[in-house]
Amino acid sequence: MLSAGEFRKGVTVEIDGKVCVIVDFQHVKPGKGAAFVRTKYKNIITGAVLETAFKPEDKFKKAHIDRKKMQYLYNDGDFYYYMDQETYEQISIGADVAEEWMKFVKDNEIVTVSSYQGNPFLVEPPTSVELKVTETEPGVKGNTATGATKPATVETGALVMVPLFIEQDEMIKIDTRTGEYLSRA
Repeated sequence: MLSAGEFRKGVTVEIDGKVCVIVDFQHVKPGKGAAFVRTKYKNIITGAVLETAFKPEDKFKKAHIDRKKMQYLYNDGDFYYYMDQETYEQISIGADVAEEWMKFVKDNEIVTVSSYQGNPFLVEPPTSVELKVTETEPGVKGNTATGATKPATVETGALVMVPLFIEQDEMIKIDTRTGEYLSRA
């Protein structure tokens, strides 16, 4: 058990039966009245951010999040399949959980799977990946306004905005957190 007075950024706890991570906290000691802890926390499963004040002596159950490096195998439409690199055990995660994180991940790439009590809730791809441009319009000569971009489809099927000089079949580096073009690979 963890008291609200022991909150720190990044600590995971159960609040009202939901797994949450502490985003920000502030110990407040007003001139009159009892001290309290103003807390901003994020529900790990839904992503909702809430702000609440707790008494420093309020107790919360510490939530243990398992993070494991796994190899992405394939997608059958409904599920994404991953393999533990150490035990070779395979797991499947529903497309509703994994799909938004997998748009820049190729087969056999290593990802981090986060789970709580054996239930996966987050799949984190590497922070940057190198992918081949499979389709894009040719750059038009003279169309060189600063920061001009065009859409390009990469080998995983994701759409990325790239500079005009990028051509089809080129390898590019993409930031998976933002989906932005970083550089040529």
